[in-house]
Amino acid sequence: MTLTVVTALLIVVGLVGIVVPVVPGLLLTVLATLLWAYEHPNPQAWWVFGLAVVFYAAGVIAQYLIPGRRMRAQGIGTSTMLLAVALGIVGFFVIPVVGAIVGFVLGIFLVEYGRARQAPAAWAATKVALRAVAHSMGIELLAGLAIATTWVIGVLVLGTGA
Repeated sequence: MTLTVVTALLIVVGLVGIVVPVVPGLLLTVLATLLWAYEHPNPQAWWVFGLAVVFYAAGVIAQYLIPGRRMRAQGIGTSTMLLAVALGIVGFFVIPVVGAIVGFVLGIFLVEYGRARQAPAAWAATKVALRAVAHSMGIELLAGLAIATTWVIGVLVLGTGA
């Protein structure tokens, strides 16, 4: 297989990994671009990789800042987030594929239920958390698609390098 095909497959796996969190999808897309730039004979391929790194950094920063700010605005504190992340990690190993999301949401519900002692208030906070997870995933997917698009344009402009 040529380098271009391998890179394309890695990018596709990375994009799928964003939606189905089995592999670190966004990281895989940028690393695939790095592999392509490293092996490409045209030095301008490094500009493609540099732009991919910018999209990666913007995606990582935005996926944590934007949903986190919305959750804090709804009264979901940092301690709630930390416990939710811990349960998300446990959930990832207990329930394959969706366990991280289930554990994260369960963590939010349990902490908020413990705080408010009312299931409706805890469920309202949990719905905010679900929206935050969806926003985070959407932001990561947009960054991954931007990286993929940048790479495709790089291949079209610079050639496959083979």
